Formats: sequence, structure tokens, C-alpha cells
Amino acid sequence: MKLSRRVINMSPSPTMAITAKAKELKRKGIDVIGFGAGEPDFDTPVHIKEAAVKAMNEGFTRYTPAAGIPELREAVVEKLKVDNGIDYSPSQVVITDGAKFALFSLMLSVIEDGDEVVIPSPYWVTYPEQVRFAGGKPVFVETSEENGFVFTVELLKKAVTRKTKLLILCSPSNPTGAVVPPDELKKIGEFCAERGILIASDECYEKLIYDGKKHVSIASISPEIKNVTVTINALSKAYSMTGWRVGYAAGPEEIISSMIKINSQSISNVNAIAQKAAVAALKGPQGFLREWLHAFDERRRYMVEKLNSIPGVTCNMPEGAFYAFPNVKRVIERAGFKDDFEFAEFLIDNARIAVVPGSAFGYPGYMRFSYATSLENIKRGLERFEAAVRALMERQ
Repeated sequence: MKLSRRVINMSPSPTMAITAKAKELKRKGIDVIGFGAGEPDFDTPVHIKEAAVKAMNEGFTRYTPAAGIPELREAVVEKLKVDNGIDYSPSQVVITDGAKFALFSLMLSVIEDGDEVVIPSPYWVTYPEQVRFAGGKPVFVETSEENGFVFTVELLKKAVTRKTKLLILCSPSNPTGAVVPPDELKKIGEFCAERGILIASDECYEKLIYDGKKHVSIASISPEIKNVTVTINALSKAYSMTGWRVGYAAGPEEIISSMIKINSQSISNVNAIAQKAAVAALKGPQGFLREWLHAFDERRRYMVEKLNSIPGVTCNMPEGAFYAFPNVKRVIERAGFKDDFEFAEFLIDNARIAVVPGSAFGYPGYMRFSYATSLENIKRGLERFEAAVRALMERQ
């Protein structure tokens, strides 16, 4: 049977493939330390799990509205107002099967064949695949290590054409941890508002910002910017609910209505029990977030300091998320590897550590290390990485 062009042209997720390989090796009894996962290592807080149990015990196990249960949509509205300073009505919110599906649904709602979508590089691996699936053309805009991988309005201006329909903005960034400063966000938002360019603002890592900095939602800057912005978020990272699959989008009602229509004809609705758990997450105690942030910060500092002590490796200090993105070009060149994918294969087969090559994020010569794992694992894994790199660098 001949498969569809859309599926044939779609690449599988490299990050999920790396994680799956590491888990398979572990199942075989091989001691592999995984730095590939994009999920917190903490358990979902107890009060959230209890809300799910309560929902099951009360028989809340049937279909829900395609847009999400009213209680959760209202909780999202309240969260966006209090935390982000953005006013939405429940009709401007849709509950989705994770932020990934929110983005996918948005692409299908607004992208026509040939529309251009600006994607800052390095980028999350899923963005270009979703754009292409919807018939659009990804336009990659390379940021620089020297500028902390921060996307700017000047970079945007160089990429925009009459075909530009959408900008995908992820701050804090996956995979670099870069955070776009508020003044730069304002310039980007005003530029897009003046030209009618839609902004997909992926804010999944908003709770993970360090050094006393605060997250700013681009839609909060002005009504004009809000009118061209779809704010996308999930409970996956902030509440360690990656497997629960609850995300949401908020934006212009016409776009959200279209996304609700896609829900109704695809997933029907997000899992009913998970929606009740999400209400508890958003409305319940938030104190654990400070503890998690402190733990991530400790790991961040240790990892970056250690990486920078290894010959041939340099690494910026990430401002947010839970990833380090070191430059390993000198190691690749000295070892004679074809590319960073070959280096990553070498590391998992020989050093027994799993990392994601930068090429997966459109940025060859780098590696993404997740510090969403215990400090003990980080220390052990980086010891293995250092030993492997030092041996490679000493090759004649």
C-alpha cells in the first residue's frame, strides 16, 4: 500500500528516538545515563494525582466538550491573567492533547500551501515537521552562540517576505535555554503586529527561568500584539505531567474556534481524568515549583561548569529551561567523526550516555544535554563524557 506524501516526508522525532534507544539498552541491563529526555525527573505532585483518583471514583470518565471542560478553561483564563497579565475569555481558550498538539492544530488552522513560517534556529525538532505537514515552508533564522542564541527583531526583518504568515517563538528556548529580553520581545511583537504576522508563542518553559529573571508573555505587552498572538503552554514541564498530555492555547477567537473544530474531528477531547488533574495543578499549591527550580539551578551550574572544563568543549550558561547546549565542533573535527550524529552514536555505544545531536535542532556541531535528571546521574554521566572526549582529543 502506498503511504501518503505527508507521512513519507515527515521525519520521526530524533529526541524521542534517542530516549527510546537509551530505555531499550536499560531494559537489557546496560547502564546508560540519559541526557536526552525533555521531561522533569520529579514525580507529579500528590494533590494532582489525588484529583485524578477522585475524578475516577466519581465516574468522571466520559466524553467532555471538545474545547475542554469549562472548569479547566476558566482555570487557564485565571492563570493567564494572574501569572502572565493577559486577559482572555474562556471562548478564547482550547484544551489540547499537550502543547505539541496545540501547535499542530494551530498550523493546520492557519497555514496554507506555500505560506512561510519563520523559525529561529536552534529550534525544537517538531516545529519544521508540523509546518511542512500543514503545507507551509519553514524559514530558518540562525541565532548565534556569541549572542546567547537570542532571537532579535533584526534577525526577523531579514527573514520576512510577502509570504510570511507565522513566527514561532520559544522563550525560554528548547534546546538552548535562551530567554528573549522584554525590550526585544516588544520590538518583535510590534513588528509582527504592524505587518499582520501571527506569533505562536511557545511558553512551556516559563516557570524555569533562573538568576531572578521573570518570564514575560509577548501577548501581555500590548493589545495590538495580543491580537496577533496565540499563546501556547502545557502542564508537562511545570507540573511534571508529560505523560498526562494536557496543554492549551489562547488567542483570537476565530483561530481558537478552528482549533476546537480540529479537536472535535480528531481526538474528540483531552482525557477527562487528566483535565480534572490539570484543574488541581493550576488552582492548587505552587510552592513545590520553587524547590524544583532550585534543584534545576544547582544542576545547571554544575553541568555548565563541568562541560566548560573539558578540552574541546564550550558551553553558554542557559537562562531558562533545563538544557545545556555545548559546542563540540573541535571534538568532532579532532576525532574525525562525519557529523554530530555519528558522535552521538559513539557516545551511546561507547561511553553509555545518551545525548541529542545539535543537527536535530538545525544546529550542527553542538549537543543538547538535559539536566532534568538527578545530580548524581549528571556527575556520573559527565565523568563518562569527559573520559571519552579526553581520549578522542589525545588521538594522534
